[in-house]
Amino acid sequence: MRRITPLAALFVAACASTPKPAPVVPAAAVEEPPERGGLIGLSANELVARFGTPRLQVREGAGTKLQFLGSACVLDAYLYPPAAGGTQRVAHVDTRNREGRVVDQTGCIAALGGR
Repeated sequence: MRRITPLAALFVAACASTPKPAPVVPAAAVEEPPERGGLIGLSANELVARFGTPRLQVREGAGTKLQFLGSACVLDAYLYPPAAGGTQRVAHVDTRNREGRVVDQTGCIAALGGR
């Protein structure tokens, strides 16, 4: 019977195959929610044409918030100029009920009369 010395055991272990790493699964693409009712990218004039006169218009730095109020909900549209300058466009939309709880944007836009 042969004895395997500790040094020989290391050589044998070094020759053993190494386990293959688990395959990398690409992360799923993060999709924008289908809500927002097509408002992203609209100008203030286009919002007014769609919803009428805003209840509130607030300048915030380089941006503007337009607020539209309906019987069922409140819609806040945040407009900012493009990086190269030019007409402000909707970059973000929030919708809520009159108590402040978030509501479905598509439903709110429909309730406000937005097509």
